[in-house]
Amino acid sequence: MSAPTPPTPTPGANPPNSVAPVSPDKLTPEAAVKRIHHAARVLKAEVQKVIIGQEQMLEEMLICLFARGHCLTIGVPGLAKTLTVSTLARALHMKFSRIQFTPDLMPSDITGTELIEEDTATGKRTFRFVRGPVFANVVLADEINRTPPKTQAALLQAMQEYQVTAGGTTHELDPPFFVMATQNPIEQEGTYPLPEAQLDRFMLSINISYPTREEERRIVKATTQSTTVEIQPVMRRRELLWIQQFVRQLPSSDHMVDYAVDLARATRPLDPHAPPFIKNWLAWGAGPRAAQYLMLGAKARAVLHGRLAVTAADIRAVLRPVLRHRLFTNFNADAEGITTEQILDKLVQAVPEPSYGEPATPST
Repeated sequence: MSAPTPPTPTPGANPPNSVAPVSPDKLTPEAAVKRIHHAARVLKAEVQKVIIGQEQMLEEMLICLFARGHCLTIGVPGLAKTLTVSTLARALHMKFSRIQFTPDLMPSDITGTELIEEDTATGKRTFRFVRGPVFANVVLADEINRTPPKTQAALLQAMQEYQVTAGGTTHELDPPFFVMATQNPIEQEGTYPLPEAQLDRFMLSINISYPTREEERRIVKATTQSTTVEIQPVMRRRELLWIQQFVRQLPSSDHMVDYAVDLARATRPLDPHAPPFIKNWLAWGAGPRAAQYLMLGAKARAVLHGRLAVTAADIRAVLRPVLRHRLFTNFNADAEGITTEQILDKLVQAVPEPSYGEPATPST
C-alpha cells in the first residue's frame, strides 16, 4: 500500500504546534503511521491539559474522528462530556459550533432557514438562506435527547450525506464534518429516546463512567483554583483529512473482514447461525453498518497505536461502542435483567476468530 500524499501546507495557516504530516513528498506507509501516531499523542496530550482521566473515552473519540464517523457519548451530568468535546475542537483548529438541544428547539435552528430580503432600490424580494450551526467542522450536539425526535432528525441528512437541503436547494457541508453528541441516561427526567435511524448514524456509542477516587481528587484540586489552561491548536483541517484518507486506504485481510461480518451477523435473531442467547434475548440486532464500522474502527485504532496491520484485538476493542446502541433487547431479557453489555460479553466468547479461508460459526 502506498500512503496518500500529505497536503501541501498553506502559508500562514498552520497552527503553531502543528505535528501531523505536512511534507508534500510521498511517505511510506510505515512513515505515515509513525507520524499519525505521533500526531495523535500530541493531540491527546493537549486535551489532557484540561481533562483528567477518561482515557478510554478520549481514545474512542479519536478513533471515531480518524475513521470519519460520528460519536454519541452517554453519561450522567458532570462527567466532562461537553468539556472534552469543546477542548478537542479547540485543539483541532477547525470551525466549531455547539447546539444546546432543548424541548423547544426547531429543525431550522440547526440547519438554517430562508429569509425574505427586499431590495430597497427596486422593491424586489428574494429568498436568502442563512446557514445554521450545523455548518461547521466539529458540531457538538449537547444533550441531544432533550429535544423531540422531529428536531433530532434534522441531523440525519447532514450526518449521512454531508449535505443540508432547505427550500429545495442542497447545500454542501465542508469536510471534515464530525458530530459529537452528548446524551443523558434515558431514565432521567425530560429525555426523549433517539429513533433507531438516528442511533444508527453514530459510529460509536461511548459510555462514560465515574472517575476513580484519585482522578476525582485531582479534578477537585484543579477546578477549585484560579488557574487558566491555554489549549493550543495542534492539528489543522487538511491534516485531519489526510489522516482520514489514510485510514480508509489501509488494507485489511479477508480474515479480519470475516471476523467483523461474523460478529455483526451473530447479533441477528433470525440468522440461522445466531447463538441461542441472541434469539432468546434480542428483538433485533445490528445491520450491515455495524460490520463496516467494526472494520473502520479497527483500522483507526491500529493506526492510532502505530500499527499498519489490523488485528482481532482491534476489532474486539471497538466491538462494544459499535454495537451497544444497535442491539435491542426483548421482553425476555428485560424480565431477566439482562443488559446489552452482558450480551456483548457473551457474543465475544460465542464468535471465535475465524481461521484463514473459512468463516467462523458461532458456538452454542
